[in-house]
Amino acid sequence: MTSVADELRTTYNSGHTRPLTWRKHQLEQMVKMLEENESAFLDALAVDLGKPRVEGFITDIAFVTSEVKSMIKNLKKWNKPERVSTPIVAMPGKSRLIPEPVGVVLVIAPWNYPIHLLLVPVAGAIAAGNAVVMKPSEVSVSTSALLAKLVPKYLDSSAIALVEGGVPETTDLLEQHFDHIFYTGNGTVGRIVMAAAVKNLTPVTLELGGKSPVIVDASANLRVAARRVAWGKWLNAGQTCIAPDYVMVDASVRGGFVDELGKAITEFFGSDPKESESYGRIVSPNHFARVSALMEGGTAAIGGETDSATRYIAPTVLLDVDPNSQIMKEEIFGPLLPIVDVGSTDEAIAHINANPHPLALYVFTGEKRVAADVINRTTAGGVTVNGTIMHFSNPNLPFGGIGESGMGGYHGKSGVRLFQHMKPVLTRGTKMDPSVAYPPYTERKAKIFRKVL
Repeated sequence: MTSVADELRTTYNSGHTRPLTWRKHQLEQMVKMLEENESAFLDALAVDLGKPRVEGFITDIAFVTSEVKSMIKNLKKWNKPERVSTPIVAMPGKSRLIPEPVGVVLVIAPWNYPIHLLLVPVAGAIAAGNAVVMKPSEVSVSTSALLAKLVPKYLDSSAIALVEGGVPETTDLLEQHFDHIFYTGNGTVGRIVMAAAVKNLTPVTLELGGKSPVIVDASANLRVAARRVAWGKWLNAGQTCIAPDYVMVDASVRGGFVDELGKAITEFFGSDPKESESYGRIVSPNHFARVSALMEGGTAAIGGETDSATRYIAPTVLLDVDPNSQIMKEEIFGPLLPIVDVGSTDEAIAHINANPHPLALYVFTGEKRVAADVINRTTAGGVTVNGTIMHFSNPNLPFGGIGESGMGGYHGKSGVRLFQHMKPVLTRGTKMDPSVAYPPYTERKAKIFRKVL
């Protein structure tokens, strides 16, 4: 039976996806799909994640349309050959790098931002001139079904396919031959994806996760720090790969910081976040059970309430956290925020460096020296100083991890280049063909070589 990858490869090999006019039309159709079906998408996100409509619009609709529109605007410029200098030994000649698509791309998306984390890399692959197979998460079932219904109506099904399903369907896709695989999710599945890619020597981009730490220095503006940590942590009920996972706060300001966190939670979600239209829900009963169990690792100073019937877990701040508990070992991916006292920034840096490289790192400080120290002495996929999440929003900053948190980066121009081969081309002239370059190699030629090489 012909695989979906083979079917799309036939289209790709025909040259169908290479013209900029085709790429532009597909990107325009993607924007049109989101804008014309905005309400249906927001309904699906509400069913899957209890996602507030405003939050859903910002994170899964507006962000995507903005990114895609930027690709449309810059499509010609980003796909233009780049001239590079030519050394004297290659003269006469001109050198350039030609961006060419890699072929057929597979994009496997997660459930937490099921539109955004599928369509943004897909848009980059299309802008690069590739054929694409989309694999949305089966966990966000309503959004997956809606995408499966709409994608064939708006996009060119001869070059862009969507495959629904769970582990068996994903396993089948991974057995097929793709030219690039883009996966967003956890490290366990990331290793499976990478192992499958080895069979065909397929390049992979892995957007994973991990425990993204926050450092709050004694010089930080505690009110601003608390509000920004609260926003980043409880966005999407904590189900964000770069959400603050835990906070290391200078012991001298811990009390004030926790007080400000409480104020921020009340300001954002009211006295009872369960009734707030601005606060989401855990995606499934299994994830609810996992996250709820993690609460045993500390004492709830704020929140702690749960409701399995509605998959609600309150915005929760944990103190007196056992460093050996499960909550300090695995990525939380939920609305629990452990607070850990530290005696200095050096102690916080040492803790970060003793653990796998995080996908994101956040530092709040009033001193540039402290920020520079944290940036220069740690390794992370990305950093925001005096904020959370926001480095992800800049298309000029490639987003991605390092080590256990992933490999490869995308967004903006980087999200197009990721799915291209920059083909080096040297074109030589024929009017001049000096004999010094050819054998026999005389002493005179040797002297010339030593001067110019």
